[in-house]
Amino acid sequence: MPAQQPKERADAARNRRAILDATRMLLVEHGADALSMDRVAAAAGVGKGTIFHRFGSRANLLNALLAEPAETLMSAIADGPPPLGPGAPAGERLLAFFDAMTVMMADNVELMAAYRAVPMPPHPRTAEFHGTWDTHITALLHESRPDIDAEAVGRLLLSSVGSDLAREMVRAGETDRLRASIREMVQSVLRR
Repeated sequence: MPAQQPKERADAARNRRAILDATRMLLVEHGADALSMDRVAAAAGVGKGTIFHRFGSRANLLNALLAEPAETLMSAIADGPPPLGPGAPAGERLLAFFDAMTVMMADNVELMAAYRAVPMPPHPRTAEFHGTWDTHITALLHESRPDIDAEAVGRLLLSSVGSDLAREMVRAGETDRLRASIREMVQSVLRR
């Protein structure tokens, strides 16, 4: 029988949520360059020590923020409603996935900039997240276009979402243009 995780105290859960929400808000409002633990503590209404006690480091705080949208997307592709979740044709699911991935990247562009700006080890679940995306995309492409190298094409498509150009477009206020462009790329691959 696996050991159960101790239940998080209500005040600790509130502090954790307040810290994560404050960090995300500061990133959106002021960008990665303005993020400091002092600002996070003030915005969250907690002491700076509470942040370090809860997360241990800036890297762990950023890792926690990175994991949330990735976990949400993983859950949506596994169990969510179609077309992102099961039950829709493979091509529709692929388009929905890339749209969701693009939105996730755009919503977290400053978080990704903060993460890249600080030398830190990769998130402990990076391989799991990337493996999930890779497997999902490859399977959907293989079903839609068995005549192409689904693995390579899928990885190339996904790399466009996280590219420097994509991040620059989001920061320049061109998120809708980026979404439309990525959608067009995926549609062009899906066309026979």
